[in-house]
Amino acid sequence: MRTYQMTKEEALGQSRWYLVDAQEKVLGRLASEVARVLRGKHKPTFTPHVDGGDFVIVVNAREIKLTGRKAEKKIYYRHSEYPGGIRVTTASRMLAEKPEEVVRLAVKGMLPKNRLARKVLTKLKVYPGPDHPHQAQNPQPLAIRA
Repeated sequence: MRTYQMTKEEALGQSRWYLVDAQEKVLGRLASEVARVLRGKHKPTFTPHVDGGDFVIVVNAREIKLTGRKAEKKIYYRHSEYPGGIRVTTASRMLAEKPEEVVRLAVKGMLPKNRLARKVLTKLKVYPGPDHPHQAQNPQPLAIRA
């Protein structure tokens, strides 16, 4: 008996759309579940080197929770590529200004660091409020434990 390996052609028609409401959810737990679905690990046909995952829409990113003192202690870095161009932002400020970026960066950190993960991350759609433009895809609700 041989081990099943999904091909790119088989993965093309199998993508589904899921909707996640981030209201009052813990950031890390939500991000790990979303990363699992984006990667396709929830399917029995999971193959590590093929993008067999699904699309995920995260709404209400503004209402996400950070446990402990992460709101003040967690720091996000970015660099302008000029000498001395490092910029530092706390999680509370980032949540106030760009809450969708907080969720995107948390999910990105839980994916492998390679070309496939960069492609998989494009299937993540994050919105700060309850509205999203993907009603035509008929997303199914994805249950995530708080």
